Amino acid sequence: MRIGIIALLQESNTFIGQPTTLAHFEQELLATGEAVRERLAGTHHEVAGMFHALDDAGEEAVPIFAARAVPFGVIQAAAIERLLATMFAELEKVGQLDGILIAPHGATVSQTYSDVDGHWLGELRRRVAPGAPIIGTLDPHANLSPAMVQAATALIAYRTNPHLDQRARGIDAARMMIDTVRGKLRPTMAAAFPPLAINIEKQHTAEEPCHSAYRFADEQLANDKLLMNSIVLGFPYSDVPEMGSSAIAVTDDDPQLAQQLANELAGYLWKHREAFAGDFISIDEALDKAAGLRGPVCLLDMGDNVGGGSPGDATPLALAIHKRQLPKTFVCICDAEAVAQAQAAGEWGTCRFHVGGQGDKTGPPLECEATVLGLYDGRFEEPQPRHGGFTQMDQGSTAVIRTDHGLTIMLTSRRTPPFSLRQLTAHGILPEDFHLLVAKGVNAPVAAYKEVCKHFIRVNTPGCTTADIERLTYKHRRKQMFPWERDADFRL
Repeated sequence: MRIGIIALLQESNTFIGQPTTLAHFEQELLATGEAVRERLAGTHHEVAGMFHALDDAGEEAVPIFAARAVPFGVIQAAAIERLLATMFAELEKVGQLDGILIAPHGATVSQTYSDVDGHWLGELRRRVAPGAPIIGTLDPHANLSPAMVQAATALIAYRTNPHLDQRARGIDAARMMIDTVRGKLRPTMAAAFPPLAINIEKQHTAEEPCHSAYRFADEQLANDKLLMNSIVLGFPYSDVPEMGSSAIAVTDDDPQLAQQLANELAGYLWKHREAFAGDFISIDEALDKAAGLRGPVCLLDMGDNVGGGSPGDATPLALAIHKRQLPKTFVCICDAEAVAQAQAAGEWGTCRFHVGGQGDKTGPPLECEATVLGLYDGRFEEPQPRHGGFTQMDQGSTAVIRTDHGLTIMLTSRRTPPFSLRQLTAHGILPEDFHLLVAKGVNAPVAAYKEVCKHFIRVNTPGCTTADIERLTYKHRRKQMFPWERDADFRL
C-alpha cells in the first residue's frame, strides 16, 4: 500500500498583535517530498512514528508536506494560502494513495480561517479517493471542531503534557491505518464538546485533576470495541468559536458506541470543571515560597509562555528577582539587540544593559550592569524525548551575562521554548548551581527541568499567555462557557 504523510502544525495565539508569516515556517520547518523524511524520521515527533510503523509493516510511506512554526500570532492570509497551495500541489504529484496519515496541530488560526485545520482537512477529504481513510494525530491543545471530525476517519491526541508520547501516537495512527486499508478495521469516530475551557495551569497530565481524567479515559479502553479515545484539553489563547475542551472516541464500526463513550468522557470533564479552574500565585508569593525551599526551584513564568506564543521577553519576574537582589538565579530572555550589545562588549566585557520589555504588555526593560560570560551561536541538540518531539534547536546568536547581584541572564536572538536543559548546558550554564531557574512556560518545561529541580511553582505573571484567562477580552468564543459563565449548562 502507498500511504501519504502530511503535517501542518502551528499554535495560534490571537492575543498577539503580530502575525505568523511564511518566514516563521521557513525558519523552523517547511519541507516537501523526501525532505520530510530527512527532517523528521530521526526525531521523537509523531511523523517519525508514522514512518517507523509503515516501514516496520513493509508498507510504502509517501512523504508529501510538512510545515511547523513556533507558536505565535495568527497566520497571515498570504502565508496560509501559500502553505496550502504547496501542500495540495505536492499531493497531486504523488498520484494514487491508499490512505493519508495527517498531523495537524488543531489550534491553528489564520487571518482568513478561524479553523485552519478544519478547512484544510475538509479540502483534503474532497481531493482523496472516495472512502480513502484519513487518520492522524492531534496536539491535546487543539481546539477540536466538528469540521475536523467530519473530514477525518480517526484522530488520536497525545496522552501526555508535556508531550512525550508523540512518536507513540504516530505509531498508533499508522497501525490503525494499516489495519484499516487491509480490511481488519473500520474506524468510526465521534466527539463531544462540553462548554469548558480547561485552565492551562491545570493541564499537566501527570498531576491532578488531569491524572484522574486520563485514568478514567484509560478505563474506557477496557471496552474491546473502543480502538482509541482522547481528551483534548484545548488552547484558550485562540479566541475562536471552536476554542474549548473536547473528547474523542474511535470504535471499530460502532458509531453509536463511539458517541456514547465520547459523551461519557466529556461528561467526566464537565462534572469536574471546578477542579480545572486555575489557582493563581503572585510573583511576590512565589518568591517568598521559593525562599524557603531547597533548590534548584523552577519558577514557571506562565504569562510569558513561549510555547503558547508569547514573545519571550517579559520582565516582571526578572525585575522582581533583580529588585530583591536574589543570588544564584537564572532567566532566559529573547532580545536580539541585547545580544548585539553583548557581542560588542566581548567576553568578560562589562556594560549597562536594557534587557527585554520590547513586546506588548511585557513590562519595562530590566536595566542592569552585567558582565558577559559567554557568546555562542545558539544551536543545540536534545537526544531525549521532550515536549515538541524535535531534536535540533537553534535559538540564534546567544549571550550569557551576569549582574553584580548574581542574576544570570541568557539572551537569545530567536524565541525558543524552554523544552530542553541542553539549552542551558550547551551554553556553559550548570542548572544545579542555581537556586532559582525561571522557565517561560507552564507544563512543557517540566519534562526537562524535573531532572534537576526539586520544586516547581507556576507563577501568575501578566502577558498574552496569562493563566488568568478571565482577564483576557474574548470576542468570538462560545457562550455560555465555563469558567466565564459559571452557570453554563451541558446536556447530552
